[in-house]
Amino acid sequence: MTPTVAYAAEKAKVSRATAYRYFPTQEALLQEIARQHPAVATVDDVIDSLSTEDVEQRLMALLDSFNSIVIADEAHMRTALAVFQENWLAARREGDGSAAPFVRSRRRMRWLDEALTPLEGLPEENRRRLRAALALTLGIDSIVILKDVCGLDDIEALAVLRWAAAALLRAGLDQDTASTIQD
Repeated sequence: MTPTVAYAAEKAKVSRATAYRYFPTQEALLQEIARQHPAVATVDDVIDSLSTEDVEQRLMALLDSFNSIVIADEAHMRTALAVFQENWLAARREGDGSAAPFVRSRRRMRWLDEALTPLEGLPEENRRRLRAALALTLGIDSIVILKDVCGLDDIEALAVLRWAAAALLRAGLDQDTASTIQD
C-alpha cells in the first residue's frame, strides 16, 4: 500500500491539517519516506565498520548489505524510484531543460567512495569512471532491470550484481595498470 498523507496523520496521531503542513502532497510524503528508510542506516554501519583494505571485499560488503535491503523492501523501493522519476520529470517541465535536476541524496556515491578508499592512488579519471560504473550495481534501478527485463529471481539478480561489480572492479584496476604501463 502506498501511504497517503491522511494515513500518515492517523498513524502519527496528529491532525490531517498538521500532516499536510509538513507534507502538502502525497509526493512530498513519499519523497521524505524514500530519504528516511530506516534499514539504510545498517549500510552506514557496514561502511563504518570496513576494516579490510581489500577493495573487492569492501565492495561486496556494500553490495550485500544494500541490495539485500532493496530486495527485502522492494515495494517501498519501487515506490521511491517512481517518486524520484516523477520529481525529475516535474523539475524538467518547470525548468529550462538544460540540466538534470537533483532528485536523490546520492548516498550510494558516498558509500562507494568509502568502499573504494584503498584506491586513493588510482588516477582521478579512472576512479571517477569506476565509481560511476559501480553505481550501476547498487539499488532498485538495477534490480528492476534484472527482474522485470531479464526475468531473474531475487537470488539470481543479487548474484548478477555481485558478478558485475567484481568484473567492473577488475576492469577498472586493469585499466589503471595498462595506463601506468603505457605512460
